[in-house]
Order: sequence, then structure tokens, then C-alpha cells
Amino acid sequence: MTKTRAAITGIQGYVPDHILTNKELETMVDTNDEWIVSRTGIKERRILKGEGNGSSVLGAEAIKGLLAKTNISADQVDLIICATATPDMIFPSTACIIADKVGATNAFAYDLMAACSGFLYALATASKFIETGTYKKVIVVGADKMSSIVDYTDRATGIIFGDGAGAVMLEPSEDGLGIQDAILRSDGSGREFLHMKAGGSAKPASHETVNAREHFVFQDGQPVFKAAVKSMADVSEEIMKKNNLSADDVAWLVPHQANKRIIDATARRMGVGDDKVMLNIQKYGNTTNGTIPLCLWEWENQLNKGDNIILAAFGGGFTWGSIYLKWAYDSNK
Repeated sequence: MTKTRAAITGIQGYVPDHILTNKELETMVDTNDEWIVSRTGIKERRILKGEGNGSSVLGAEAIKGLLAKTNISADQVDLIICATATPDMIFPSTACIIADKVGATNAFAYDLMAACSGFLYALATASKFIETGTYKKVIVVGADKMSSIVDYTDRATGIIFGDGAGAVMLEPSEDGLGIQDAILRSDGSGREFLHMKAGGSAKPASHETVNAREHFVFQDGQPVFKAAVKSMADVSEEIMKKNNLSADDVAWLVPHQANKRIIDATARRMGVGDDKVMLNIQKYGNTTNGTIPLCLWEWENQLNKGDNIILAAFGGGFTWGSIYLKWAYDSNK
């Protein structure tokens, strides 16, 4: 019996027009271009402007482009999962808002939150709806307006993040292509090193929390960096060994764009050369759940049917994981 797999049949990204350069950041906080580039690899990032514009704006634009590209109407979509760390509001879910904005009237929709690993978690979750035959057309969108929770007076975190979104269409495949395997991990003890202090049910918003600037990303850089390097490298190597893949077998590594040094360490551990690593952190910074689909979108015309692709991410929680997939179509034709 042929196994049904979930294959990516379309990819689309969206980034806002406004560019925040390192030069402009120099006027906002004590930093400089050389310091930022040498430590992160980031040269600029995109920022979503406009009152009332949240992550749903980014996600909806990505999905509108995806539907147009795949020639699928919004009412054909069965399910939308939105991976986001910056929902428009606590409830309703950003996925519900996106579904309404794109006219996906027959889809049910929900959010999934695993910080920067959320897109991988959502992709693995969505694949099961396809593999079991429950649904035929599922969209996973990673969308984050990180500028909404970034303290631009903090030189440690203010330089890292940007806004953006990417969406993929998943459909059934019976020719051996699509998502082959996923390894997902988490360790909640890492929460002390990367979190937002206030705004949740444990510490609701108050005058005190606002005055203390506790509604922004907090990161203790060194432990996060060490954990990210080890975890992303370990899990990427693990999924290769589990599926008997050598470095030569891998066409592309698609790493979460958190820090170029973390990306380089993961590639070295896998034995993959720079020519096989998707990298756009220099243009967009860390868009959290948007990084991996934005990479796939930008490299789409270089992807060939049957390419072995490894996705890898690390995020707050701590969360991390890797997905092995075979690309399902010739993107350059």
C-alpha cells in the first residue's frame, strides 16, 4: 500500500516595505554596523508600519500570494495553522483573523505557539491531517510582527528581530515526496533565559509592568546561544543519521535565521558546505516563525523535484527541531 505523505505544493513569502538599517539603529541605541554584522550577520530588517496592523496582515498577504500562485481558491482550503509568537490579540486566534481576511470560509483555523520553532511544529502537525486522509489542502503560515515586542533601547535584542511571514500549501502525495520525518524537542527550564516577562496570565499587564518595560523580549544571550548551537546541530545530525543521509545526499539546509554563527555551526556539524545553506538573515533579521518559509520562498527557483531538504530551528521555551522533506515539484519550470 502506497504511503500518503504531506507535500509542499506551493510557497509564498511577504515582508513589509519599510527597511530598518543598522545605520538607523545607530541613532536609536549604542551600537554600530560592524558590531551587529560581526555578531549576528544582520544588515537590515523589515518593519510593519501602520496603526492597527498586526501579524495577521503579514500572514494574510503571504496566503493571498500563495493562493494566487497555486491557483487554489480560498474556499477550497480545509485548515489554516498559524505559527506565531506575536498574535494580533490573546483571542481570537490570529489564524481565525487571517482566514477571514483571505476569505477561507470553509477552513477551520488555529494558532500554534512554540516561539521560533513554531513553523516546524505547525508543519509537523499539519502533515498528520494530510497523512491520515482527513484533509486535502492545508496551509501553514508563519507570521510575526516582532517589532511589536522589541525594545529598541536594548542593544542586545533590538538589533535582532524583523517582521515577515511565509506560507506553504500542503497536499497529499503518493510518489514518495513530501515530509519524510520530523524530530521535535522542548525543555521548559530554558524559559528563564528567553521570554517576555509580563502580559500573560501569570503576570498580567499593569502600570507597573509597563513602566518596568516588561512587555518586550528578554534574552540572556550566552546560555541561549550555547543551547541553540548545540540543539540545532544535534537534531539536524540526528535526523540525517536516522534517515541514512550523508552530507552529499542533502541538497539544502534551511536553518532558522537567528544568528549567522549558529547557522554556521549547524552546517559544520552536518558536514554541509555554505553553498547548500539558505541564508537571508542579512536582509530580514530574525522574523521568528517567518524565517524558514521566507528562505524557501526566496530559493524556490533553485529547488528541484526530489531534493532532500533539512529544516532546523531553535526557539524560546526552549523548543527545537528538524524536519526532513523531499521537495515535491520543479520550481524553476
